Amino acid sequence: MNLLPPLDPSVLPAGIRSRFVERVNGLRVHILEAGEKGRPLLLLLHGFPEIAYSWRKVMPALAAAGYHVVAPDQRGYGRTTGWSANYDDDLWPFRLLNAVRDAAGLVAALGCREAAAVIGHDFGASVAAWCALVRPDMFRSVALMSAPFAGPPELPFGTDGKSPVPPASPTIHEALAALPRPRKHYHLWYSTRPANAAMWYCKQGVHDFLRAYFHHKSADWKDNKPHRLAGWTAEELAKMPTYYIMDLADDMATGVAKEMPPAAEIAACRWLPDSELAVYAEEYRRNGFQGGLNWYRSRTGGAFEAELQLFSGRTIDVPSIFISGRSDWGVYQRPGSYERMQESACTNMVGCHLLDGAGHWVQQEQAARVGELLVEFLRRG
Repeated sequence: MNLLPPLDPSVLPAGIRSRFVERVNGLRVHILEAGEKGRPLLLLLHGFPEIAYSWRKVMPALAAAGYHVVAPDQRGYGRTTGWSANYDDDLWPFRLLNAVRDAAGLVAALGCREAAAVIGHDFGASVAAWCALVRPDMFRSVALMSAPFAGPPELPFGTDGKSPVPPASPTIHEALAALPRPRKHYHLWYSTRPANAAMWYCKQGVHDFLRAYFHHKSADWKDNKPHRLAGWTAEELAKMPTYYIMDLADDMATGVAKEMPPAAEIAACRWLPDSELAVYAEEYRRNGFQGGLNWYRSRTGGAFEAELQLFSGRTIDVPSIFISGRSDWGVYQRPGSYERMQESACTNMVGCHLLDGAGHWVQQEQAARVGELLVEFLRRG
């Protein structure tokens, strides 16, 4: 197999290096790195559909503050290899606790016993939260972005002598499909066999698909006006935009194409100019999307829920912070999670910050402010 080279330095900000770390839980991990080894380590975990490059705008500030900053392409993404994107392969490597093992293995491979912080965005925030929950001795603080952590799933309680509770009927997916405007949850669609090809080989091409997707979930799309939802019901979920609660007949590429920004707006986009979007597009043209989609599939099917229930009742007790965009529906997409994170799941929450002028891609849309908040958090008392 031909090994991929590092990212071309010409696409990286000054001070950020691209290289590989070998033999990490079966992976050859591609990392972006800033700052000097031997300084306190910060581990930055991206989400979907992103790569380590998503952290390029905050890494220099964190390195300048005295940290060794490492952002990997997570399993299933970018230039990291050692994983399979075959839809029919076992999802075991893509379960959350193996993502924690990937993160811990990278910390150890870098010659560190601990990371000063694990910082995660989107699905990477879920991985970061579980890192802090499972190994607080290794991950000494945690910053979550865009995806609140509501705590581990509960063990079935007080069931002795009682009949099993029948599954809810209709299911949430059946209820969404039965709405006057039929809808479906994006997690369900991401778990289907056609999802990868529908995005990889979409009519508009990967670059334009990603442009519309990033735009639609950003503060640039002016209809992003998130608010708390009353509950996990079809009627409430349907209040979210179609990148979360899709029209039943659409795939994701078709749905976001309806919100493709005009050329003038693309040219005016400073947080993600076309030259930077091209870096994402190159990686996804080569790999497709199945590696990232497998993370969703591992949760949607519920096959690995039992091992997560082992941590029922556990809390994140290391210092934590939450940062998101004020225009980010990700804060509220699971009703009650934002509140549970602050009230019970995280016992040492330093602050929750919803930043103006940012949607879902907060560390890119408001990079300077995110960098300031992270440095303040890391230097706290």
